[in-house]
Amino acid sequence: MIFRRNLARLACAAALAAPVLAAASPLVAFDSAVFVERVTPDRGRMLQPAATLKRGDRVVYVVSWHRTGGQGGFTVTNPLSRKVYFQGSADGREEVSIDGGRSWGKLDALRVGDRLATPEDVTHVRWRVPAAEAARGSGQITYSAIVR
Repeated sequence: MIFRRNLARLACAAALAAPVLAAASPLVAFDSAVFVERVTPDRGRMLQPAATLKRGDRVVYVVSWHRTGGQGGFTVTNPLSRKVYFQGSADGREEVSIDGGRSWGKLDALRVGDRLATPEDVTHVRWRVPAAEAARGSGQITYSAIVR
């Protein structure tokens, strides 16, 4: 029970940590929410606020951004808690890092030693928001992970 509570706190705290903005040109505000996917026979798949998590839970992160000024595109970077492993994003445009954010690429192109990287190896995820998309003023980035 204590493990589950601590796991939930760690995963939620890591997910709610503000995403890092890599470009200084536009001014961007962020908000994050964390949900857990629950499946019930009578109601099917549902997203619920992540209050408690257990091993194997699918966690859905929603990062909302709102441009408050400036111009141009920007990059959003999110570190992943060691308590979860990356599954994918809603649009598939993400780049991942398996070395703490030092290098980036598509998961299927990265290697750990002699093997291809797996979702369990991902330490950070980032998205490049192009100027045309940033000009709309707001948007969301959604991705999922599995609790280890």
